[in-house]
Amino acid sequence: MTDQPGLPGGTTPPTEPELRGIDLARRALEEARAAARASGKSVGQGRSSPRRGNRSAGRRRTGWSGPRPDDRDPQPLSKLATSIARSRGWSTKVAEGTVFGHWPGVVGEDIAAHAKPVSLENGVLGIAAESTAWATQLRLLQAQLLAKISAAVGPGVVRSLRITGPTAPSWRKGQRHVRGRGPRDTYG
Repeated sequence: MTDQPGLPGGTTPPTEPELRGIDLARRALEEARAAARASGKSVGQGRSSPRRGNRSAGRRRTGWSGPRPDDRDPQPLSKLATSIARSRGWSTKVAEGTVFGHWPGVVGEDIAAHAKPVSLENGVLGIAAESTAWATQLRLLQAQLLAKISAAVGPGVVRSLRITGPTAPSWRKGQRHVRGRGPRDTYG
């Protein structure tokens, strides 16, 4: 035996085996629990439920999100696009584009087959009908069309409709024009 200074009787201290892996983790957990008991905090076994305990409403949990939807879950792309459009002030332009892009879904397949939107300026939607009969019919259904459009894209985007029938062909050709009937007056 060798004499070591500072130890009575010249004995060597008992050596502890070096802890590794799971044994080291268990030892650290036991020490943490003992420290918690000493400070007066309760120590539970396992993971507690997110609904139990005194959790502040503003504090976010780390870890799993649970069975209910959470803002940390994957979100649809449409939700992201809507939030970007809203934050940049594009909501009205997106709603106007919806009227033109989803016209059959907004007014119905039957009406969309015979009429199409041509312009949207200052809340007035211009609609071109394929015949005068369809233009008359759409003028009678104007209130229902406005209700369908506002239900699809939101209120205030389209406030009124301007419905036109087919236009006659123009006989005016070129930059210069002479008043009168035009080329038809030479027929007879």
